[in-house]
Amino acid sequence: MKIIEAEIYGVAYPLKKPFIISYTTYHHMPTVLLKLKTNTGIIGWGEATPDEHVTGESLESTIAMLKDTLLPAIAGKSPFEMERIHEAMDGVVYGAPTAKSAIDIACYDITGKALQAPVYQLLGGKYREEMAVPYVLSILPPEQLVAEAKEAVKNGYTILKLKVGTDLAVDVERIRQVAEAVGDSVSLKVDANQGWKTAANTLKALRKLKNVNVDWYEQPVLADDYDGLATVRAKSDEAIMADEGIRNSSDLNKLLRLQAVDYINIKLMKCGGIFPALKLSAQAEMAGVPAQMGSMVESGIGSAAGLHVMAATKNVVSHELVGPDMFKDDAADLTFQGTTVRLSDQPGLGVAIDEKKLQQFTSRVEKVKLISE
Repeated sequence: MKIIEAEIYGVAYPLKKPFIISYTTYHHMPTVLLKLKTNTGIIGWGEATPDEHVTGESLESTIAMLKDTLLPAIAGKSPFEMERIHEAMDGVVYGAPTAKSAIDIACYDITGKALQAPVYQLLGGKYREEMAVPYVLSILPPEQLVAEAKEAVKNGYTILKLKVGTDLAVDVERIRQVAEAVGDSVSLKVDANQGWKTAANTLKALRKLKNVNVDWYEQPVLADDYDGLATVRAKSDEAIMADEGIRNSSDLNKLLRLQAVDYINIKLMKCGGIFPALKLSAQAEMAGVPAQMGSMVESGIGSAAGLHVMAATKNVVSHELVGPDMFKDDAADLTFQGTTVRLSDQPGLGVAIDEKKLQQFTSRVEKVKLISE
């Protein structure tokens, strides 16, 4: 089986409500979908959801990277041979993990379809049947957050992820008021998205939140401030998670060597797809550090890929793959069952793509002929 051609779609999915984090506000989620074709007629779908603030990739750069550099590098290769696929991609460009993830995910989708097996079976089998879905709270005034958090709990959510990272004093009130409103029976996780910037700011906030029940604080300092993160962990009793600061095994090695983290957030878009994500999870597991399967707010394609990793991987203990729940519509049919999600037993990713619906959200299509059949 050989990879012979591809179609690249530049897509913008409308969100049900604005998604507000420390460094931007999204009304539509830009993403790139990849349709990868083989000489046997099997088609695989991948996704690349770029974030300039995390990996330096944009929608336009991702499309160009796929079309001009990465796809030509894997022309004629077998989608089964993931080590060779990644070697070829890494051989032509350093970094660009989001673009690489689209090819990686599509290859796993093809392999699963060819073998008539769900992707999680390719990763070691299903360790988890059902996965709880968190509810993500954007940055809003404290009183609005409290009302939204109470409504989420009323609707059955037991995990809340609270975005902060703007005004430190207001953030403290956001966290305190939400925690008091939902009580200790709800799992509350806080994500600053680098917004508290320094260890000094973070420690100031954590001292004021000493008696507030939070599972962990995610990436409070700037991404590359490994020493700062280590300082926070050493001088605080709170659990600390790295997100933007962990993109590859080298980053993880630094964090582990400095004893800077209690948890890590693995995102397919940061590390380059399923194959490298498994390596990061194994590396963290050897150091006794659990992982979360993170999200760049991907559609059903990228979200399904991350959920397959979690379903098959013991060390991945939580996820935030809620993109499909945040979109008004999605061409992929991954659906949540209330506040939980179960993966399909269908081959590959197990999601069907409505290509007519996809056209509604697509602003650009690039067709790439790689080799003749």
